[in-house]
Amino acid sequence: MIEFLSLKPATFGLSISDSCLKIIKLKKKGKFLSLASWGETEIKPDVIEEGEVKNEDVFSKIIKEAVKDVKGERLKTKHVILAVPEKKGFLTVIQMPKMEEEELKSAIPFEAENFIPLPISEVYLDFQIIPPVHDQLDHLDVLIAALPKNIVDGYLSCFKRAGLTIQALEIESQSISRALVKNGLSTLPILIVDFGKSLTNFIIYSGYSLRFTSSTPISSQQLNEAISRSFHIDLKEAEKLKLRYGLQMPGQYPANEARLKLTGKKITKKDIFEAMVPVLADLTGQVKKYLSYYQTHPNHGHLFTKKRGVEKVLLSGKDACLKGLVSFLSLALGIPVELGNPWSNILPEPLREVPELSFEESLGYSASLGLALRGAINE
Repeated sequence: MIEFLSLKPATFGLSISDSCLKIIKLKKKGKFLSLASWGETEIKPDVIEEGEVKNEDVFSKIIKEAVKDVKGERLKTKHVILAVPEKKGFLTVIQMPKMEEEELKSAIPFEAENFIPLPISEVYLDFQIIPPVHDQLDHLDVLIAALPKNIVDGYLSCFKRAGLTIQALEIESQSISRALVKNGLSTLPILIVDFGKSLTNFIIYSGYSLRFTSSTPISSQQLNEAISRSFHIDLKEAEKLKLRYGLQMPGQYPANEARLKLTGKKITKKDIFEAMVPVLADLTGQVKKYLSYYQTHPNHGHLFTKKRGVEKVLLSGKDACLKGLVSFLSLALGIPVELGNPWSNILPEPLREVPELSFEESLGYSASLGLALRGAINE
């Protein structure tokens, strides 16, 4: 059984998507932590597809360049904590009888076969015991995590060729949760929506652990594509419109609003909003589905004094700060929605950014910050 939920010190965090990789290194500053190194490097198309390395030669070179080109302090350590995309991992919480940890190590692989949709021989498997929120339990809550060996082995090979060692591996939702959930404890169930460039992750977190994860290809890039199709403009111009005007819903713009002039076309803010509506409707439909799933799916009654549904949504990801997105989702879902704070376990309150990396940029680094935090805690 490979241990990818534990690590040794002196590491930096590196998260990967199909389109980019992001690096964060933290350092201790008194009682708290501060940013030491950071960087984002584009990954060319067809190098990584659906979280799987397709071109090891090119990817190894990208990793080398990314490490060399970080901003801030030069990276001296060769040890990496890596997050792999959500779609390639399996996470779930199971209940086990109380037993010693050595017994648990032997029992987990047999029990995991009932939950993981791949043969145990084809995955790397690890687990963590989840502390109870209230009282002592007559059983153990255990988070099990599994990653396909063929996916992990591809990353191991590339990082070795880049002169680096993967010290620990985890699934992206674990990293994001570590960054956003204050002290790793949520006394009420929350839904984290990580709205990225190529996909959106959904993470339900309660107590001391995530409880459910999923992902969808609905993304900020799809908003760009919707605007591009509606007005027959290229994707770069579409993104400029999206970022400049955001989601200005009906009632937020004057009736006699002048039309915007862009590449010779006349477009109103209302037009921009309406172009994005189908994608936004898909996104809110997915969120409602998972909120309903958690509300109706049997969960651990010992977590709270009474069964509670999700009462708050935290947004993170590259385009979480899109104008109007928080208000739109809050209105559509009927529950509070707010931007998450990826510095909540790193900086003293009420700080939520550093001079080198704005709060808006930081939301796109949530996974990397969670990874770096894991490394810093264990140094």
